[in-house]
Amino acid sequence: MPPKGRITIGRVGAPQGVRGELRVIPLTDFEKRFEGMDEVLVGDELFHIESLRYHKQFVLMKFREIPTREAAQELTGRLLTVDRSEAAPLAEGEFYTFDIIGLHVFDPEGKELGIVENVLRTGANDVYQARSADGKELLIPALKAVVKVIDLPNGRMVVELPDVLEDRPQEDASHAD
Repeated sequence: MPPKGRITIGRVGAPQGVRGELRVIPLTDFEKRFEGMDEVLVGDELFHIESLRYHKQFVLMKFREIPTREAAQELTGRLLTVDRSEAAPLAEGEFYTFDIIGLHVFDPEGKELGIVENVLRTGANDVYQARSADGKELLIPALKAVVKVIDLPNGRMVVELPDVLEDRPQEDASHAD
């Protein structure tokens, strides 16, 4: 978890070359957000960005304080974070993943269904993975037809889940007719 008030934008991968350049794995939907940055917190240390370029799926960064491959290797696995005030702007009705995780999920009548633990990227739409107090997993499609309210200041999400056809008799698929 990033320190309070900070958001994660990447994770340090392996060193690139012998002069201290690092492969950074972007953990943001806004990859261009790295451009124009002067400094970044890596783990709990502040580093000054000397150069930055894109290569394949990585952002290659060189920090002024890291002169060698060996020094770069020591940062592998650490998270890159920035102050929350530096978060990329969102359009109306959009939310950061880190704001969704931890929300308490309620049905329209006010019954608590669980707490969001993860956001799954499925391609068509995101799915909020929540867990109830009794440990049951709940998968909530991130669709306006299902998610009625996201109230960040109060830590709440109201959802209207489609009816599950539990009362129908289940067909036995163990034999063929």
